[in-house]
Amino acid sequence: MEPVYRSLEIAAHTLTRLQGVRLQVVGEDNVPRKGGAVIAVNHTGYVDFLPAALGVYRAGRRVRYMIKSEMMDNRVVRFLIEHTHTVPVDRSAGAQAYATAVDELREGYLLGVYPEATISRSFELKDFKTGAVRMAMEASVPIVPCVVWGAQRQWSKGTRRRMGRARIPISVRFGEPLTVATGADPVAETARLKSVMTQMLDAVRAEYPDHPRGADWVPAAMGGSAPTPAEAHEIEIVEDREKAAARAARRAERDA
Repeated sequence: MEPVYRSLEIAAHTLTRLQGVRLQVVGEDNVPRKGGAVIAVNHTGYVDFLPAALGVYRAGRRVRYMIKSEMMDNRVVRFLIEHTHTVPVDRSAGAQAYATAVDELREGYLLGVYPEATISRSFELKDFKTGAVRMAMEASVPIVPCVVWGAQRQWSKGTRRRMGRARIPISVRFGEPLTVATGADPVAETARLKSVMTQMLDAVRAEYPDHPRGADWVPAAMGGSAPTPAEAHEIEIVEDREKAAARAARRAERDA
């Protein structure tokens, strides 16, 4: 028993109950009962890691995530990272994080990875990075596709925050594990992963209780007010420029 992780599990279940979240998990039998695996999760909000982790918990396992290394600046978060096998990722030096992730997989851990890398403002699947496939290939472990839908209603980019007792339904679905053969083309395998997750996302959304027209958490193609993928891309370009300028200003201030 890992005491820190167990404490987090208790907190997660308590928070879910307090919010009145109506969590539906499908396909948890697809999560391997033992051994390492990459859990590839779509990324629509700041807290979608939680229902995915609770879904894995129902399968009798625990999942660790790869997260931004900036989170290590917070002492509490740093303590949690160091005691739960979470993998911090420094985007300017990703090789070390990648090697650590592969080691974790080889040691038999489940590792949660967001192939889109960042939150999708459009709530559609963005282009996938190849990291999840390459890690699974190198560690010789399967990839379990996982789709979370509804968590963007709680807290995401461009939406109103609804973290109170809103009784939001959240769906989690695990697909059948995908095996990546040694020497396979990572680009082609990543395209296969995205195709599978696209079909899963369509199925989950088709079964979801309701998608009100004009809602900020509903994709534009479904009648919502979320930006289209093209519009979201333009917003991200502006944000990236602003972040780069802020980082440059901080460096200049430190060097002055």
